[in-house]
Amino acid sequence: MNNTALITGASSGIGKELAKIHAKNQGDLILVARRMNLLESLKQELESTYSITVIIYEMDLAQHGAGTRLVEMIKQQNIKIKYLFNNAGFGGYGDFVDRDLLIDTEMIQLNVTALVELSHGIANEMIIHGGGKILNTASTAGFLPGPLQATYFATKAFVVSFSQALNQELRNKKISVTALCPGPVQTEFIAVAGMSKSKMFQGAKSAEYTAKKGYNAMMNDKLICISEPSLNFLINCMLWMVPRRMVLKMIERMQRIH
Repeated sequence: MNNTALITGASSGIGKELAKIHAKNQGDLILVARRMNLLESLKQELESTYSITVIIYEMDLAQHGAGTRLVEMIKQQNIKIKYLFNNAGFGGYGDFVDRDLLIDTEMIQLNVTALVELSHGIANEMIIHGGGKILNTASTAGFLPGPLQATYFATKAFVVSFSQALNQELRNKKISVTALCPGPVQTEFIAVAGMSKSKMFQGAKSAEYTAKKGYNAMMNDKLICISEPSLNFLINCMLWMVPRRMVLKMIERMQRIH
C-alpha cells in the first residue's frame, strides 16, 4: 500500500469526504466506522474510480480500548500509515445533569480517548518510518464554553489543546499535527446530537467544503484550521473582549431548541 491514510468515522460526513480527497490524490486507505454496509459501498466506489487499495474495518471506537486494538491490528498487517485522520466523534444536546451519563462517557471515549490511543500508537510508527501527518477533527466549539452541549464542547477543547502540544513535540520528528476546527457542518452530527432545530446550525457548511479545508491545511503543516474566515475573526479577535458570562448566555441562546 502507498501513501496510506487511516480515517476514522469514514462512513459519512467529513470522514467520507476526506477519503474521497485522499483517493483522488492516489493514496491508499484504511477506513474505520460502525456501519459496514456504508464502508463496503465507499470501498467499491473509491477502488473502481481511482484504482487504489481500500481496507475497511467495522469498529465502534466508543468502546474501551478500541483505539489501541485498531493500532495493533494495523501493525500485525505490517501497514505503514503516513496520514492519520482522527475524525470520528459525536455530540449530544441537553442539560448535563439530565443526560444519560453512559452516553456522555462514551462521547469522551470516542472524542478523546480513542483519538489519544490512535495518536500515540500511529505517531510512534510514523517516527520509525520517517514521518507523517495527523489531522484531528476538533471544532470551533473547542474555543468556547458549551452550555447544553457541555461534554461535547469540553472534548473538543481537549482536542484543540492536545493537537497543538503534539505538534510541537513531534516537529523535529518530521510529523505535523493539525487541528481542524470547523463551525456548523451539514452532517449526521446534527441529527445524532438532537439539534436539527437549533439556530446554531443555520447556514452550516458542507462536509465536502470542510474536508477540503482540513486536508489542505494538513498538507501545508498548519497548526490550526478554522475553516470559515468569519469564525476565525470572531474567535481570534473578538471573543476574548466579551465578558465570559455574556459568552455563556449567548451560546446557550443559540443552542436552545425550545
